[in-house]
Amino acid sequence: MEFVSDGVRLSGVLRVPDGAGPFPGVVLTGPLSGVKEQVAGLYAEKLAAAGFATLAFDHRNFGASAGEPRQHEDPHGKLHDLRDAVSFLRSQPEVDRDRIGCVGVCLGGGYALRAAAFDPRICALATVAGGYNDPRGMQAGMGDGYRSLLTAQLEATEDAVGPAYLNAVDGGPHDGTVMQGEEPAAYYGTERSASPGWVNQLTAASIYELVTVDLGGAGDFISPTPWLMVHGEADDYCTPDQARAAFARAGSPKRDVWLPAKLHIDLYDVPEYVGPAVAEITTWFREHLSGPSGTTW
Repeated sequence: MEFVSDGVRLSGVLRVPDGAGPFPGVVLTGPLSGVKEQVAGLYAEKLAAAGFATLAFDHRNFGASAGEPRQHEDPHGKLHDLRDAVSFLRSQPEVDRDRIGCVGVCLGGGYALRAAAFDPRICALATVAGGYNDPRGMQAGMGDGYRSLLTAQLEATEDAVGPAYLNAVDGGPHDGTVMQGEEPAAYYGTERSASPGWVNQLTAASIYELVTVDLGGAGDFISPTPWLMVHGEADDYCTPDQARAAFARAGSPKRDVWLPAKLHIDLYDVPEYVGPAVAEITTWFREHLSGPSGTTW
């Protein structure tokens, strides 16, 4: 199925549980460079089996969705995509428009937090191994290097004709890699993530977007929307310290769950960790997406 955001055609998969609806709905967003057949799709499938109508989709510029430049991380565009995904899901006859949740995994966790903080139609939030990018934290950690990074990124693209590209993970055709190290390649560079829509590249300009977008600051605004944060005890890519900092900014109701995962990508597709994460999300949404008296699950 397709819907439109800012005039851009977006491609998604709507999963509807068996039985009589309308069902509570869940919009999902996944990791940087990810497409709907990967992490978001896996969580969407499992949540649909638990009784939720789910919408996993390709953000603009990625996968089967339209948008230019291709493989470009557009934070404001992604937030608009989520806004219009909620609108689309609420319009479906199988969905209870007043019971909408949002799930974000990895960088999608930060986007989901930001979207839910400023969209009261989202009645409950769950994030998994979230990346809560925060320029304040980056500047504090990098010192003067943060300004130098911004300068370098802008100067690298100011004279370019068309987008320059880097590898998304190691092993691609370009010079330079955005998600460096063995761990991202162990997921995206193997059969674990096989998808016709995924491409091993990101625009070089995506780095500037990633280091300037403020997602973690939305923790100040998420209350009273209920927030469940699921995170791995060890995570070198979306660190526990960053997750705790965003979570500490949020008011009630909220709950944090720490799973004994040792790798960030464990929460992408490893059943030992995905299973408990989905169980926690299911319990959270059943509590906070409750319908009128007499609603059953």
